[in-house]
Amino acid sequence: MQAGHLKPTLNAWHLWGLAVGLVISGEYFGWSYGWNSAGTLGFMVTAIVVAAMYTTFIFSFTELTTAIPNAGGPFAYASRAFGPTGGFIAGFATLVEFLFAPPAIAMAIGAYLQVQFPGVHPKAFAIGAYVIFMTLNIVGVRTAATFELIVTVLAIAELLVFMGVVAPGFSAANFVAHGWAGQDTFSSTAVAGMFAAIPFAIWFFLAIEGVAMAAEEAKDPRRTIPIAYIAGIITLVLLAIGVMVFAGGVGDWRQLANINDPLPQAMKAVVGNDSTWLHMLVWIGLFGLVASFHGIILGYSRQIFALSRAAYLPSWLAAIHPRFGTPHRAVLAGGVIGIAAIFSDEVFSFGGQTLTANIVTMSVFGAIVMYIVSMLSLFALRRKEPNLERPFPAIGYPVFPAIALVLACGCLVAMVVYNLLLAAVFAGLMGLAYVVFMRGGRVRREAAAAALPVSG
Repeated sequence: MQAGHLKPTLNAWHLWGLAVGLVISGEYFGWSYGWNSAGTLGFMVTAIVVAAMYTTFIFSFTELTTAIPNAGGPFAYASRAFGPTGGFIAGFATLVEFLFAPPAIAMAIGAYLQVQFPGVHPKAFAIGAYVIFMTLNIVGVRTAATFELIVTVLAIAELLVFMGVVAPGFSAANFVAHGWAGQDTFSSTAVAGMFAAIPFAIWFFLAIEGVAMAAEEAKDPRRTIPIAYIAGIITLVLLAIGVMVFAGGVGDWRQLANINDPLPQAMKAVVGNDSTWLHMLVWIGLFGLVASFHGIILGYSRQIFALSRAAYLPSWLAAIHPRFGTPHRAVLAGGVIGIAAIFSDEVFSFGGQTLTANIVTMSVFGAIVMYIVSMLSLFALRRKEPNLERPFPAIGYPVFPAIALVLACGCLVAMVVYNLLLAAVFAGLMGLAYVVFMRGGRVRREAAAAALPVSG
């Protein structure tokens, strides 16, 4: 059970399923908290800007993933561009993103299931989800990725069914009513609300970059990863706009703005409590949550594996299961942290936000920092290693990477302003982790450098 390398078994379809599946739970819940801050129209503006950031980011990020196919993803790119400290920042930010997203999704799974089983506490369902899908991830990556592809296709189909079923009850007047931060007219309050809603617009697309962490397990990653990323972001943008518009137009959207199951509640307003369509949405809608939950477990485990293999984390976490060939200890370690977060109500319920909203925001802090470091890494490697083989150069370079970088920086500033306490927690955790990292000294830094690929 020594640290080693992962086997390439995933094709382009697997990777597309992973790209969309990692994110698709964001279409089912989480985003509606943005209505609470910005209203439907204000949040639409925020979501369009964030979609532009993600589109330009993905078209740029593929240069890094294809040039440096490493399970560490952003950690590997930043280490190569900026050395151990850059690698630490990117690795820590990615870990926060991928460790905090699953408990939020697990609680949404619990909320959906409680619609059918009101006598069972949602946290019990959430823990059960961790046990089931950690096991599936340990059994084998191809099995896990095939399952991911199947549930992703079912989740997309269910979102299309949702839009079709609620369409007869859609009214544009409902969608635009109180559409600017709960008001009927645009104002300075609406602008503030749009900035405050940024984390929930990012939740629509959060974790698509996790495909990079499956790069070592991809067949011909220089061809299959760009296909997965580009097809994935197009799929997600179209679904996000459709779901948001149809859900907001079926009644008083303010009833959906602070709950974990907005789609079942929106459908209930159209078809009633006892409709077969509603029960189908609850059951099949779980596939969307499961797809992201399962995919992000794969993502966090590969990040922990890569950081441990490079001695940024304890090396025993990089062990590969002798039978299944998966980083089983990394899967389990992330699960322990996620389950602890589910029971952290007293820690994360503050600032007038729910536990889920704050966990989502913490995950987004990690993502935004990682996006910034990744785009800086792209520019730095263009200067530092001009001869690096780049099978898929960034589209629109340097304009697209610059747009992604500027928008990500703007998002980070806005998030800090509107989430000062969570920003302080994030910064404090990073500072503490950095102290621990630096105490590792020269041996750890040399091991980190040795673990990175030496050529494109």
